Amino acid sequence: MADQKFRIESDSMGEMKVPKGAYWGAQTQRAVENFPISGIRFNRSFIGALGMLKMAAARANVTLGLLDSRIGDTIEKAAREVMEGRFDDQFVVDIFQTGSGTSTNMNANEVIASRSNELLGGEVGSREPVHPNDHVNMGQSSNDVIPSCIHLAALKGITNDLVPALEELRNELQAKAHQFDDIVKIGRTHLQDATPLRLGQEFSGYESMAKHSIRRVRSTVKSLSELAIGGTAVGTGINTHPEFAAALITELNRETSLGFREASNHFEAQGAKDAIVEASASLRTVAVSMMKISNDIRWLGSGPRCGIGELILPAVQPGSSIMPGKVNPVIAESLCQVAAQVIGNDAAIALCGLSGNFELNVMMPVMAHNLLQSIHILSTGVRNFARRCIRDLQADKQRIEALIEQSLALCTSLSPLIGYDAASKIAKEAYESGKTIREVAAQRHVLPGDRLDEVLDPRSMTESK
Repeated sequence: MADQKFRIESDSMGEMKVPKGAYWGAQTQRAVENFPISGIRFNRSFIGALGMLKMAAARANVTLGLLDSRIGDTIEKAAREVMEGRFDDQFVVDIFQTGSGTSTNMNANEVIASRSNELLGGEVGSREPVHPNDHVNMGQSSNDVIPSCIHLAALKGITNDLVPALEELRNELQAKAHQFDDIVKIGRTHLQDATPLRLGQEFSGYESMAKHSIRRVRSTVKSLSELAIGGTAVGTGINTHPEFAAALITELNRETSLGFREASNHFEAQGAKDAIVEASASLRTVAVSMMKISNDIRWLGSGPRCGIGELILPAVQPGSSIMPGKVNPVIAESLCQVAAQVIGNDAAIALCGLSGNFELNVMMPVMAHNLLQSIHILSTGVRNFARRCIRDLQADKQRIEALIEQSLALCTSLSPLIGYDAASKIAKEAYESGKTIREVAAQRHVLPGDRLDEVLDPRSMTESK
C-alpha cells in the first residue's frame, strides 16, 4: 500500500520520498536529511532576494529568446510569489549546509518549478512543463546566484532599513543636543571628574557618531552593488548567454532602483567575499558606536538616587520581579546586546571570508545569515532606541547642578592664575574637608570675590577662550 504522506521523486542519485504537500523536490529533501544541524533557516530578506533574482532571470531569458514566453511568464509569476513571502515555509534547508548554498538554490528552483507547473494546470512535484534546472535555473549556477542574492538582500536592507534607522537616531540626538545645550554638567574621563561641558555638547558627540555611522554603511554600497551573476560555475560564464547578466541586472534595477552592476571580475566575485567582509566590518563599527552611546546613557541615568542620575530615562516597564518600583534602562540594554551580537557575527564573517579556496568561497550560507541578521537587528534596535529611549529622555538639572558644584575638577580653571601646585593644594583640601573648591578658594583669598566667581563659573569652562 502506497504511503499517503509522501510522493516519490527522482534526481541524479535516485528516488526520494518527499512530503506530499511540499513544493520542494528530491534535491531539497536530501539536504533536509543531510543537514539536521540547527533549525536556523535563511531569513525573509534572503528568500525575497532569491525570488527576485529568479524572476529577473526568467524575464532576461525570455527577452534573449532563450525561454518560451509562456513558461518564462509563469516562472516570473511564481518567483514573484516567492519574493513576496507566500512560500517562506517551503524553504526548509538549514543554514549549516553545503558551503556554496547549492541546496538552497535548488530549494528555490524546485519550489518555483512546482508552483509554475501548478499554475499551468500540472502537478506539484512534476518536472513538466517547467523544469527546476533547465528553466528556473537557466543561465545560472548556485555559485553566482547565492553571492548575488547576498549582495541584493544586504544592499536593500542597508538602504531601506538601516540608513533610515540611523538617520532617525541622528535626528533624535540632534534634538536632544539642542534641548540640553544650556545645561552645564561635569565631564568625566577615566571614570573620574573632569572639567565641565554642556550636556548638549555631550549629545552633539553622540549625534556625530550617528552621522559617521551613516557614512560608514553608505560607503559599502559601491562594493555590494557588484553582482557575481553571469559567472556561473567558476567565473567563466559557461552555459550562459553573454548578455544574460546585463539583462537580469536591468530587471533587478527596475525592481529596486539600487543601481546594481555586473562584477568587473567574476573570478574575484566568486572566489572571494571581500565585499561581504567589508560590509560586515562597517556594521561592526556601527555596533561599537551604538554600544558606546547606549552604555553612556544608561550610566548617566544610573540611580535614581545612588548613581550618577544626571539623565531620567523613560520608564517603559517594571525592572524587577522582587524589588518593587525598580525601573531599569532596558532599551539601552537591548541595544547593547544587539551590538554584541553584531560584533560576534562580524568575527564569524571574517573567518568565513578566509575560506575562499580557489574559485569559490564555501561558507556563504553562514556569511549570508550573519550579515543579514546584523543589518536587521541593527536597524530595528537602533530605531527602537531612538523612539523608546532618546525621544523622551530628560535631564535632571537639580542633580547635575549639585554634582558640578561638588566637583574638584573646577580647580582646573584656577591653575593658569595661581599655578598648578597652588590649585592642587586647594583641590586636596577640598577633598579632605568635604568643602567645595569655591569655599576653599574663598577662605584662602586666592582671588577677589567677583573674580573668583567669574573664574569658577562652570559655563565659562565649556567654551574655548
